[in-house]
This record gives sequence, C-alpha cells and structure tokens, in this order.
Amino acid sequence: MPTGSTDAPPPALRAHDVHKSYGRHHVLRGADLTVAPGQLVAVVGENGAGKSTLLKTLAGTLPVDRGEVRLSGTLGYCPQDPVLNASLTVEQHLRYFAAAHHLPDLHRGHELVRLLGYEHYEQTVAGELSGGTRQKLNLTLSLLHDPDMLLLDEPYQGFDWETYLRFWDLVDDLRTRGKAIVVITHLVFEQDRFDVLADLTDGRLTPRTTAREDHHAGA
Repeated sequence: MPTGSTDAPPPALRAHDVHKSYGRHHVLRGADLTVAPGQLVAVVGENGAGKSTLLKTLAGTLPVDRGEVRLSGTLGYCPQDPVLNASLTVEQHLRYFAAAHHLPDLHRGHELVRLLGYEHYEQTVAGELSGGTRQKLNLTLSLLHDPDMLLLDEPYQGFDWETYLRFWDLVDDLRTRGKAIVVITHLVFEQDRFDVLADLTDGRLTPRTTAREDHHAGA
C-alpha cells in the first residue's frame, strides 16, 4: 500500500482508555481525549467528577492504572492550587522557572505579567498576593517556556472581569500560534469560545459539538 504524505499534524495530546482508581473508588473508567494543535477543548464536570485527576494523568504527575497518554511537544501545566513559594517575589519566581527551563531571559515572563495586568506586583512576595493575583502568577509560570500543549485546571478562578477578558485574549493568541489547550472547568459561561466541550461523567468523556465547530463545519 502506498504511504502518501499528509498535511495533518499529529495530535498534540492523545489519551486512550485511561483508568484511575483510589482504592475501590473508580474515578476514571476509560476516558478518551484527542487534542489537535491550535484546538481549544473544555473538559466539563461537576465537583468530584474526577476533573483534576484526569488533568494530573494527562500531565504525567499521576500514573494511570490502565490506558495510554501521549504528548507531542512541550507541556505547560497549571494546577488548580498554585504551587508557589510564599517567601519569593513574583520576579524571583520568574527567574527560578526561567532557569529551570533554560530560558535565555525573562522577556516572555514580563510580557505575560503585563498581559495579565499585575506588573505592579513584580517585587511583592507571593505570600502577600491576593488569590486572584496568585492565580495570575500560577498561569504565567505554566506559560513561561511557550509550551505546545497547555493543561489548565480552572485557570480563571478568582479573576476579575478585566483579567478574565485578558485571559481570553491570551488564549486567542496562543491558538493562533498553533498551541493546543485543554481547560478543566465545572462551569462554562461562553461555550462558543471552545472547539470541543467534553463532559466528564462516570469516569468517561463525551464530546459535544459547540457553536464554533458548527460555524466552521458550515463555512
């Protein structure tokens, strides 16, 4: 059989038949998810449905009991609870994470701080930041190395309206540059922003078509 070339890039993320249990409590029961470059996907579920467990398995911080997760390219992971050092300033966090990723400078970090509107807090220690500003720093650190695949757990929790809109401007820019993004949330206010909505119920994901997808299909 001839092996002709294809223009379609490989998926940025592919999860197949993912299972995860805690003792006798079965949280994930064969979850499947495929995300293409430039695609924005929302995983929606009630509290306790296993959304954070799913994201941890996708990020590789939690081993699966069964199934497979494959990532193509670099990963950015923004957990729901910020993992910050209360005694370090915003600027120091940027420097440490830049060093960890072997970045030559802090240009991208400072750009993200400006985009999310908290440049006045660069010299403030994390322990003195509000919950919303801590979340901005949490998001900034996950994006610092310009990853190809983003896994965001309730990323706009605690944001005011202006920051919420800034967040979506940032997401639009990332998608334009071919970044794949998965947003974990218990509630979706603006469904037409997403290419795919996937409901996490009984440990499995069920995709729904969005208004954006319908528009592209009819174009």
